[in-house]
Amino acid sequence: MTAGHEAHFNAQLAAVRKIATEVAARHAADVDAKSRFPRESLEALKDAKLLSALVPAELGGSGFGMRQLASLCSTLAQGCGASAMVLAMHYSQVACIVRHAGDSAFFRDYLKELAAQQLLLASMTSENGTFGETRTSICAVERSAGRFKLEKDATTGSYCEHADGILVTCRRAPDAAGTDQVLMLVRKGDYTLTQTTTWDALGMRGTCSPGFKLVSHGPEAQIIPGSFADSSAQSMVPYSHILWSSLWWGIAADAVGRASEFVRAAARRNPGTVPPTALRLAEVSTRLQAMRHNWLALATEFDDLAGRGPDGMKELLTIGWALKLNNLKIGASQAAPQIVHEALQITGILGYKNDSPFSLGRQYRDVLSASLMISNDRIAGKNASMLLIYKDL
Repeated sequence: MTAGHEAHFNAQLAAVRKIATEVAARHAADVDAKSRFPRESLEALKDAKLLSALVPAELGGSGFGMRQLASLCSTLAQGCGASAMVLAMHYSQVACIVRHAGDSAFFRDYLKELAAQQLLLASMTSENGTFGETRTSICAVERSAGRFKLEKDATTGSYCEHADGILVTCRRAPDAAGTDQVLMLVRKGDYTLTQTTTWDALGMRGTCSPGFKLVSHGPEAQIIPGSFADSSAQSMVPYSHILWSSLWWGIAADAVGRASEFVRAAARRNPGTVPPTALRLAEVSTRLQAMRHNWLALATEFDDLAGRGPDGMKELLTIGWALKLNNLKIGASQAAPQIVHEALQITGILGYKNDSPFSLGRQYRDVLSASLMISNDRIAGKNASMLLIYKDL
């Protein structure tokens, strides 16, 4: 990393920290209560040119690596988990374009447009009838005279109504197998969304994730080259699991931060004494540190692989890397609720109340989503199958 690049990242991280405290945190309760899109956070992120953090510098972006992006997401999550989830999901979509369509003239121009206009990308990988298996599609793209048509019935479409474009999975052709998928960009103005379900969820309410029926058309150039199998294994899954883990840590860190303030306030009331809750705080801070090191380590390892070019990309297709990513996701999604729970034991009734400065209700509900976003049971089942043949533990 050059000195100029590092200085730019530090400036962007400072901007996110300010957005987290002055914008995201200020509106988080209202976003949660009304189950509405965190528009104030996203406008602030756009103003700071943070939606193009992953776009290469020569195309107008910042060219940040995984570790840097994870730091941005974890910082924003300390103000509002839903805002950070939108940012993380956007980055995972941009990564698929940058890493798998970089030789396409259309997509290079699109990335320049994204950086200039700070366009927001959403994802639509779920589908009614596939029972949560994102690596299978029922819908298929139809191509004719250089254009495409696509219809999809998705079970969820996080913030799709608020996005400038959506990356959609589908079968390569009407006669293709369900697992022969491509990933394609549909742009705002070229598609219609019909909402089919509601989004009155326990947590992560600001992600606005009801089901939709999508009908779209556009130029065939908007289909990302290659197979979704590769872009999923090499980009969408790594970016999702690492960035999600970082933001779940951010939510947990916010909870521990409130618990810390609670303990310090108790100490100030009784100078010269150590509050009994300080022991719990010491214990939970250990778990919080371990959780942070897990996603930082894998983010750093990913950046090292990315720097190796094609050889590094091939490594991401191995069983060993699939297990690392799956283990990170399962571990982080289990650790975050436990940490928030411990923070609640420290704050007691003041953490349980919604009208208290120590309230942890939103943080608790948000991290409970972690084990459900790609079900831990489904991931563990895949791990079990891979471990039958993988010996290098």
